[in-house]
Amino acid sequence: MTATRHLRLGTRGSALALAQSKWTARQLEALHPGLTVELIPILTRGDTYAGPLAPVGGKGLFTEELESGLQDGSLDLAVHSLKDLPVTLPDGLILAAFPPREDPRDALITEVAQSLADLPQRASVLTGSLRRRAQLLRRRPDLDIRPVRGNIDTRLRRWRDGEGDAVILAAAGLNRLGVKDVPAHPLDPDTDGILPAPGQGILALEVRAGSRAEAICAAFNDPTTAAAAHAERHVVAAFGGDCTLPLAAWAEAQAAGTFRVRAALATPDADQWAEGEGQGDSALEAAAACVEAMHRDGAEAVLAAIRAAS
Repeated sequence: MTATRHLRLGTRGSALALAQSKWTARQLEALHPGLTVELIPILTRGDTYAGPLAPVGGKGLFTEELESGLQDGSLDLAVHSLKDLPVTLPDGLILAAFPPREDPRDALITEVAQSLADLPQRASVLTGSLRRRAQLLRRRPDLDIRPVRGNIDTRLRRWRDGEGDAVILAAAGLNRLGVKDVPAHPLDPDTDGILPAPGQGILALEVRAGSRAEAICAAFNDPTTAAAAHAERHVVAAFGGDCTLPLAAWAEAQAAGTFRVRAALATPDADQWAEGEGQGDSALEAAAACVEAMHRDGAEAVLAAIRAAS
């Protein structure tokens, strides 16, 4: 590859987005000697909108401008947190690679406990996620769940300012930013019963189909992570493709190349709940079995209740 090879990577300006984009750029340059990756800052509607996301387009507000740049050719590549990326992509765009997954778990940030079970009665917990709210209330209905929006620094500041006894954040984001000065307690899906968001901890590299960026990024794809990504997005698509739903899904590689997929769908108050688990020789086979199990457990009734309340 010649030294003139150059990619324009569009990125939001948040600390986490910049960290993820810079890391991706350096990895691609290391994989392809002579390649240069230029970061192009992009301000999205989601970055300037302060209200609830769901009524005005959900988390897709953070991707519109980046995807427009990919479509018109002003950008070659965008790096997304997969959990925030809608299932349906604009025409002509594809996800070319999924780098190795970071920690998919949520983390409880608090100085008053060592675990979810140890939180004091009626402790206040900050989170902007309906999925986290529902799962927390199912395990601890006494908790006072308080809404919070903003980037990681904003949420940590509001916790430090005493707006809550605890705040829940993605462990992957803390790791990618190198945040070490907080009392972070990972929430284990088995012992704590908190499943991650579909795609949590996974980065997705989005490009124009058939572009030179597609071929360049393909070398950075991790097959196990890609299989989990497609499986978890299959679960999202099965329930309407809305990444703002109170929906959790986690695909895990098992022995001998098999996969296990677990998922849960709930109303935000945790009053109605459906969950399922599937095993399969492929991640998509396990995801399909998981979706079937959720339907048997009443997922349609839960969806109806969520829609009726929205």
